[in-house]
Amino acid sequence: MNSSDAGIKLPLLQLPEITPTLSQKDGKVWIFDALRKKDLVLTPEEWVRQHWISFLIQHQSFPKGLVGLEKGLKYNQLQKRTDLLVYDQEGKPYLLIECKAPQVKLSQSTVEQACLYHSRLQTRFLVLSNGLKHICLEWDSEVNSFKQLKTFPPAPN
Repeated sequence: MNSSDAGIKLPLLQLPEITPTLSQKDGKVWIFDALRKKDLVLTPEEWVRQHWISFLIQHQSFPKGLVGLEKGLKYNQLQKRTDLLVYDQEGKPYLLIECKAPQVKLSQSTVEQACLYHSRLQTRFLVLSNGLKHICLEWDSEVNSFKQLKTFPPAPN
């Protein structure tokens, strides 16, 4: 089933288009996640995440086996979940992508949330995206802060 068959209009994002496998059950629309090999409820945030998964693997040649979804981490006794976490060839966290729904503005508070995750994971790169706007950052350990990138980070070596 495609989005027009499902009777829903999904927003076009500023990422390459995807051809998702959609289904309907229990009055909800579901999208098939090829990484987890299961259907997930199609939320606006999930729509953005699925575009990023496709972009990483299909367009940026990131190895599928290095892309992890919703990894748990603890921060101040709270259990948190990252949206997308890419590992390098040594199994170390390399790139964290924090996805928001298209209608959510990328604000200082969204940057701060992602930075909290980064402080735990110590990734080299951090991307914040609502599917329409993207902020790509690289950690500069010499000055202990991020610098903004004009391009997307390369796949890990």
